Amino acid sequence: MSEWCCSLSWPIVMKRSFPWEDEEVDDDDDVDDVDVDVDDGDDGDSSSSSPDSSTLPPLHITSQDVLIKRAEMYQDYMKQIQIPSHRGSVIPFTSWMGLGRSIKQLYGQPLHYLTNILLKQWDQLRIGSSHEYTPLDDIVHPCKAEATIWLMEEIHRQTSSHVQIAEHWKRDPMYNAFVDSNIPTSEHTP
Repeated sequence: MSEWCCSLSWPIVMKRSFPWEDEEVDDDDDVDDVDVDVDDGDDGDSSSSSPDSSTLPPLHITSQDVLIKRAEMYQDYMKQIQIPSHRGSVIPFTSWMGLGRSIKQLYGQPLHYLTNILLKQWDQLRIGSSHEYTPLDDIVHPCKAEATIWLMEEIHRQTSSHVQIAEHWKRDPMYNAFVDSNIPTSEHTP
């Protein structure tokens, strides 16, 4: 039986032994008695291939090259989004992350991954301070806070290296929490 597996470019040939067939079963076979042969179209001698050549790679794509490509697509997408030229209204806020969420809702556009990370760090820096529970808009004027976020956003969108973004993503397994879900991705990217 020949099947295409996970839209890879080589067919997978699977052989199963059935309990009603009187075949010898190797003790080295796994529990399911499944052998997977990769048919790469080459009818040559398979003895030169490595012992692991018959196993498929895991479906989790962790290649640095793929992550860099995804970061490049992300950065290109973010560069195309224009920073609003006029401000909607004064946004009340209690935290930097809260202000970021309000800005995304009000203007209908995502904030850059690096902007979101910076807002999160700014909120964390308040922990333990004498103003930890004071609403942030009592400390920083809402117009100045929003202008600060838009300035950072413009810098992140226009000047960030996709290679550096990929390095951040590599260290942060939860990076998708700070990347807008509408970002286009290529097939086979995480």
